[in-house]
Amino acid sequence: MEQTLSIIKPDAVKKGVVGKIIDRFESNGLRIAAAKKLQLSVEDAKKFYEVHAARPFYGELVEFMTSGPVVVMVLEGDNAVVKNRELMGATNPKEAAAGTIRADFAESIDANAVHGSDSLENAKTEIAFFFAKREIC
Repeated sequence: MEQTLSIIKPDAVKKGVVGKIIDRFESNGLRIAAAKKLQLSVEDAKKFYEVHAARPFYGELVEFMTSGPVVVMVLEGDNAVVKNRELMGATNPKEAAAGTIRADFAESIDANAVHGSDSLENAKTEIAFFFAKREIC
């Protein structure tokens, strides 16, 4: 059983669509193995997204991710990484397929409602960033 990390970003939390997004995951065979709502500090956001530090959007990404609370989850299921990415849709909501989370709830390429691990290896690293093993069940 694979695990992947999902973050419901500040724009979606502010819109009040957390429950609708979680329903998408659960309705498509992904189980929530851990979840918490938190406010990312600038330091944590910088560390989590350090892979993008050299990219021009890094500062804006950190600012956005610290602009309000997020909901961080460990999703579990068969092919969880791929399934989550399919449910999320393209990074740019204008390019996201109809019925995907980003097509339905995202505002822009920056405020795009959700983050999901892009590989099994990254999922393990990202999950460990937010959750202790005892929190995942």
